[in-house]
This record gives sequence, C-alpha cells and structure tokens, in this order.
Amino acid sequence: MKKKIMAYLVAGSAAMLFAANVQAQEDTSTTIGQDLKSAAKKTGVAVEKGAKKVGNKTAEIASKGKAAVVDKIYEGKEGPAGQTVYINNKSEYYWVDKKGHRHYVTEAELVDKED
Repeated sequence: MKKKIMAYLVAGSAAMLFAANVQAQEDTSTTIGQDLKSAAKKTGVAVEKGAKKVGNKTAEIASKGKAAVVDKIYEGKEGPAGQTVYINNKSEYYWVDKKGHRHYVTEAELVDKED
C-alpha cells in the first residue's frame, strides 16, 4: 500500500510540475499559429515589393524598347534630368521613366546634351 501511495505522489508531483512548466511557457511566448501568421505576413510583403520592382523594370524596358524601334531618338537634346528623348510620328517629344510611363515635354524644356 505504501508503494502505491508513493507512486501516486510521485506521479502527481510530476504532473503538477509539468503543467506549471507548460503554463509558464504559454504566457511568455507566442503560439506556433501566431509565428506562422507573422512569417507569412512578412513573406507576403517581401514578395509584393519584389513583384512591383520586377513589374516596373519590365514596363520600363518594354516602353524604352518600343520607343527605340518605333520612334526616333532626339540626338542633340535630352530630358530635364538627362533622360533620352524620343520623337513620335506626331512630332511630340517624350521620355520614359522607371515605371515605363511616357512624360511628354515641350521643345523649350529640352536641354542640350553634354558630351
């Protein structure tokens, strides 16, 4: 009978220590689900930033490539910040930004190229 009581006491003590230890860990740290949500959110933000960057660069290259083939490059002048200036078939002057957008300028806004 003494052996059974001792076994119950040891098992009960171990269970209480284990339960207290688990409770203490839950209070001070995050759960696995919270860690996964946080990691997924950070990954999503990084992927979104990378996709925007790639998309903008692709648009820039496509726009500049089309402009170089279809339109003429104005050799003697450049844009306000040193951009390559193109002339379309309507004799309009424009330059292409880093997002692939055309920015039309007047001839007065163009600057002489410095060689």
